[in-house]
Amino acid sequence: MSFLEVIIKIIILLAIFSALAGFGTYLDRKFLGLIQKRLGPTHVGPWGLLQIVADGIKLFLKEDIIPKNANKIIFILAPIIAVATAFIAMAPIPFLPEFTLFGQTIKPIISDINVGLLFVLSVSAVGMYGPLLAGMSSNNKYSLLGAARAVSQLLSFEVVSGLSILAPIMIVGSLSLIDINNYQSNSIFDWLIFSQPVAFLLFLIAGFAETNRTPFDLLEHEAEIVSGYITEYSGLKWGMFFIGEYANMFSIAFIISIVFFGGFNSIGFIPGGIAILLKVAFFIFLFVWVRATFPHVRPDQLMSVCWKVLMPIAIINILVTGIVLV
Repeated sequence: MSFLEVIIKIIILLAIFSALAGFGTYLDRKFLGLIQKRLGPTHVGPWGLLQIVADGIKLFLKEDIIPKNANKIIFILAPIIAVATAFIAMAPIPFLPEFTLFGQTIKPIISDINVGLLFVLSVSAVGMYGPLLAGMSSNNKYSLLGAARAVSQLLSFEVVSGLSILAPIMIVGSLSLIDINNYQSNSIFDWLIFSQPVAFLLFLIAGFAETNRTPFDLLEHEAEIVSGYITEYSGLKWGMFFIGEYANMFSIAFIISIVFFGGFNSIGFIPGGIAILLKVAFFIFLFVWVRATFPHVRPDQLMSVCWKVLMPIAIINILVTGIVLV
């Protein structure tokens, strides 16, 4: 793969997922409105679709305020880390199967590294420095509390997601997401969801916690700590945290679809490219449906479930998988 091809793919990825982050907010509000018997965005453009453009213009034009006595360099650096790690983590994800365009074979992946899954988990873990530095540099007690919650929650659920994904890796014998996808290519019954349902549930729950989605959105719980680590952020910097959060949500949806649900392999008459997009759309809808349905949990309840329930189950699942494989 040439250097120019990589640069073009990076630009396309940034453009598509930045746009999807904006469109994700529209879908979020529209689905929440339908579920809660409200209308959602309706006034700006047909079906409220131009609300995305209006929100984007508002973000760019808002005054960018840096609090007095805040550490300016770290305050500016924090949202850049949050959004950069979210996009870098997408590098080894194969979004679609190979296809031909103008006689050229296109691989919709930036880099097929043989430790792709480990790379995604590692870069996502680095992303926790975004909320941590944001809270510590803001000179605000609510931001600091939000940062402390962010580190404890993200670090705890990194352990669960890492342990839960080990069992499927043991079965496939590879950390490459393309190898994991190809392992499930023969039939729908080869999907790892059937042999690893516990690992799927654990990874899904950890995914909700790591993307700060309800009922685990304790990092910026408005009723307790105003908006947590982003209390002092406004304008484009606030928008960068938001784009990072939605980019992470799409990454988790793609990884779950590839690891547990056959990835971009075709299903009967449904081509592989459409199949994976349908799976990702389902998990994005699931994120919204859970947000509209379940109440928040308390931080102590979340930590208790993580360390006393989810982590032991993940370890037992690894042991059982190892015994079965031996």
